[in-house]
Amino acid sequence: MNHQQKTWHDKHKASLTRGQRAADVMRNGMGSWPFVGSFIGFMFIWAAINTWALASQAWDPYPYILLNLLLSMLAGLQGAILLIAAKRQDAIAAAMAQHDYDTNTKAKEEIELLITINREQLAILQELKKVAAFEGLHLHGRADTQEA
Repeated sequence: MNHQQKTWHDKHKASLTRGQRAADVMRNGMGSWPFVGSFIGFMFIWAAINTWALASQAWDPYPYILLNLLLSMLAGLQGAILLIAAKRQDAIAAAMAQHDYDTNTKAKEEIELLITINREQLAILQELKKVAAFEGLHLHGRADTQEA
């Protein structure tokens, strides 16, 4: 069994709605080179069929008004999807910034505690050095009296 602790990202992904996941998938798909290549290919095929293959009975003869309409609708849809995805990315960035701030604040508190402990340990060491020096002088003084 794998009981790894879930990260913030895992918890966030699990909390996404179906629409948010769909927007991410569409954004990632439309923002890729395969999409660009297939889109250019589609437009080339559309123009080729309507210009040469169906020269006399094309469903969308030159200047391709139907294709122009489809491209305009696609641009509007892409703009909306990209805005949705951008809003989500902003929310993720804000949540991550808050998480980083909380982590840094907690780390600062722990570091300050460690510095305090370190200062106390240094004070104890200074006291031990004084006691050791005193004991050394005291023992050294006894040795001198015993030799005489």
